[in-house]
Amino acid sequence: MAYVRKDAATLTAAEKRRFVKALLELKRRGEYDEFVRMHLAYFSADGESGLRAAHMAPSFLPWHRRLLLDLEDALRRVDSSVTIPYWDWTRDRTATSAPWTADLLGGNGRPSDRQVTTGPFAHGTGNWPLGVGVTDAEFLTRDLGRSRGPIGLPTRSDLEGALKDATYDVAPWDSTVTRGFRNKMEGWGSGRGSASWRNHNRVHRWIGGTMLGAASVNDPVFWLHHAFVDLQWSRWQRRHGGARYLPATPPGSGDAQHGRIVARHQKLPPWDVTPAELEDVGRIYRYA
Repeated sequence: MAYVRKDAATLTAAEKRRFVKALLELKRRGEYDEFVRMHLAYFSADGESGLRAAHMAPSFLPWHRRLLLDLEDALRRVDSSVTIPYWDWTRDRTATSAPWTADLLGGNGRPSDRQVTTGPFAHGTGNWPLGVGVTDAEFLTRDLGRSRGPIGLPTRSDLEGALKDATYDVAPWDSTVTRGFRNKMEGWGSGRGSASWRNHNRVHRWIGGTMLGAASVNDPVFWLHHAFVDLQWSRWQRRHGGARYLPATPPGSGDAQHGRIVARHQKLPPWDVTPAELEDVGRIYRYA
């Protein structure tokens, strides 16, 4: 039977405690940091050589879907009642609303150094030291809304702009495309500054601190954010009659994207699974 991922704003006190406790246990065991390492290993930009699997590519959505499933499997080995909640950033839009409460993820970083000092992941608890992908601090940092050069979270209208595009992705299958649901959701835009950060990317920018780099998995909000992104992929599929992942076949040998992206039936590294196999996960989980 499929389990349920719930809106973070609707979690009971007991559900929050269990989720937090399971995360802390994975951290204690050293398992959590392996997820940070994986995201770092597969974060490749357009300008780099080799395969792009996690970002700036069609596989952005299935890659993170599988990463979410792996984390969820690990959490459920600790406590079988736990699932990953999602954060609806089109509705809960302030630095004090869900999920930024002391009983879930804690709040904003303090002004002096952006260190998070509240909640279960605060450095002062001793339970959440950062040791992977960081160079200057071992504590979690946030700058919700950006104290300098403030920006807002994406709106329902911003999200709708992605959801209404009936095509999954288009050539050249990278961060420069202006059509297709995938990049409109991932959020690479043209121009400079805040106007170029949309949907998924804009949320990372709004949170700031630890969430700004490839080691963003160090902040547990990463999972709640990506669960909401994953929910949008499911909604997009339903809206467009089960529209499929693209490209269906790999770019040819003369194409600049040859060997750089994952087609529908190619294996998605580091797993033995294809994007096609991740398009329908209704037998595993559903969203409340």
